[in-house]
Amino acid sequence: MKKSRGRTGRKRRRKHLKSFMDGVNCSHELEYIKLKKWLKERGFEDSNLRPAEFWGTGRGLMTTKALQAGDLIISLPEKCLLTTGTVLSSCLGGHIVKWKPPVSPLLALCTFLIAEKHAGEKSPWKPYLDVLPKTYTCLACLEPDVINLLPKPLKKKAQEQKMMIQELFRSSKAFFSSLQPLFAENTGTIFNFSALEWAWCTINTRTIYMKHPHRECFSLEPDVYALAPYLDLLNHSPNVQVKAGFNEETRSYEIWTNSRCRKYQEVFICYGPHDNHRLLLEYGFVAMDNPHSSVYVSADTLLKYFSPLDKQRKAKVSILKDHDFLENLTFGWEGPSWTLLTALKVLALGADEFACWRRILLGEVTSARNEEQALGTAAKICQFLIEETQHVLLQISQLKRDKENLKPHLALVEMLRSEDLKILQKSAEILGNLNLGTT
Repeated sequence: MKKSRGRTGRKRRRKHLKSFMDGVNCSHELEYIKLKKWLKERGFEDSNLRPAEFWGTGRGLMTTKALQAGDLIISLPEKCLLTTGTVLSSCLGGHIVKWKPPVSPLLALCTFLIAEKHAGEKSPWKPYLDVLPKTYTCLACLEPDVINLLPKPLKKKAQEQKMMIQELFRSSKAFFSSLQPLFAENTGTIFNFSALEWAWCTINTRTIYMKHPHRECFSLEPDVYALAPYLDLLNHSPNVQVKAGFNEETRSYEIWTNSRCRKYQEVFICYGPHDNHRLLLEYGFVAMDNPHSSVYVSADTLLKYFSPLDKQRKAKVSILKDHDFLENLTFGWEGPSWTLLTALKVLALGADEFACWRRILLGEVTSARNEEQALGTAAKICQFLIEETQHVLLQISQLKRDKENLKPHLALVEMLRSEDLKILQKSAEILGNLNLGTT
């Protein structure tokens, strides 16, 4: 008797673990029931996808049937998409058309999201707005204490992103004020900075690419955004391939898979071959074991390893700048990038070899000494970055203990830095073998 109970218990435990790994179905939750009803009214046919909570990725969509390569994942009718056309046909349209200088398509969408969120129950888009994240983890939203823990090149981009949203807010104040006739409340309280930041992050992290013809009432920035309710619950994986686009015949946005997916597993799409720095900056997450990931080396770090007394140093830096060899200097899973090694070879040129710099940019070898020095310097930079990353990981552990409120954001940077460390250790191993080969 005892035995059979033990087996049943084990079976139950296995089943529970399986469902935990597969994802917990959330389609019974009220917000999703309302969203599905709302989509159905706009012509969306119920597919095999169900909203679910997954252990590694959080909220996503699971499939209730096995998917084969070539299967249609989702087809979302045009009526369900939120575009600048939606904005113009709303009460904001007349104000946007009159406003000079013209607003950007991005600002028009931000304004619409803020206005609809403010409208609450009265908004026809409420079922969609209710399932949108309340907060985001794009780098622009992180605290300065957390941003300081990012690798130098990414920290710079995070600060630029923050400033860009601040500038958008500053330059849009007059336009927001012009909308006062539409609201009983003061527009200054509705269209405040945190509302704009939320709307900007919603568009930046969730829109699909959809080209729209240019309209005179908008500035010349490309009008390529569409928010796609339900479809935007699909998470990113660098290891899947999909075909996506607007189908003119069916007037729907469609995603077809080129990968297989087992029943009850999470369905992934690919946002593009992005490294983790780009994913964290633009989307607010990190992909584990991302094959596209790299660790960036700033030009300052690179130049620290070459003597300021080198008479040709200025000329070398100028050559690298002119030929775009001071950007995208990286270590990857396969070691230092060709760009990084080329930059190091140019900087390592002896006075007697300097005239050969063009040959190096074309990938030719100038001398064994130059090759050895470049590889040796790459190994030193890699070691420096390993130590720096380990030091930051220690700081993060300390901060996680001291600052409870920053824990979720610190965990993100910790994931990024841990992935960086794995890449750097792999690169150090590759360089060790290459250096052994040259000695």
